[in-house]
Amino acid sequence: MILGEKLSLLRKQNGYSQEELADKLHIARQTVSKWENGLAVPELDGLIALSNLYHIPIDRIVKNDDDCNIPLTENEDKTDRTELIRFLIKAKQKTYAGHGAEVAPSRPASHDLKYEEKTPAGELLYIDTYLGGKDFAGEEAVWKDGVPLWSMNYYGRVTGEPFSGDFLKAALFEVPADKPYRGPDIFRQGDYTYHCQTNGDFNWFQGYEDIFYLDTKIYELHFHGGIIV
Repeated sequence: MILGEKLSLLRKQNGYSQEELADKLHIARQTVSKWENGLAVPELDGLIALSNLYHIPIDRIVKNDDDCNIPLTENEDKTDRTELIRFLIKAKQKTYAGHGAEVAPSRPASHDLKYEEKTPAGELLYIDTYLGGKDFAGEEAVWKDGVPLWSMNYYGRVTGEPFSGDFLKAALFEVPADKPYRGPDIFRQGDYTYHCQTNGDFNWFQGYEDIFYLDTKIYELHFHGGIIV
């Protein structure tokens, strides 16, 4: 596979348009287009930026041997990224955020929620399991045909009153497709305000959310996760 084709496939597998990738790298969209059409090649700083963004070594970008370039084909991609995000959002809205019922605990005193779908691409399964109450920790994960694809860990705590679990669920129900981890950047309802900040992308991300009642912070949570290979 020539370099331009490889750069195009990497971009698409990571869910970026040419414009979005250019914004990430702080370059012109035309530069990305030239790379992918073989009219130019990335300089060293560009290769370093791509390596950091995609979380793969530079040699897997530039070398032609198949052993070095894994996984860079559509068939090797575990599932279509768009389908995975669609399922993840639906699963979140059908479980905790949507007041879904808990299932049998998988660990002592754990709270477990589950959602699954059969699709033409295979069977998708989502499980959210957490421990605790006012102070809590948990994990969300997605499997395809029994193989784990994606996971996110979180730890949160209620720091003041009046905390509202219903408000948190309403915020999480509005999970955005471009950052399908927790809630939107900001969500307001009455005297409550929810904020969410994230860094990274669907492959590798971390973030923080909080809730304010009027001017007082009453809840906070840290989260991180990404694709499992």
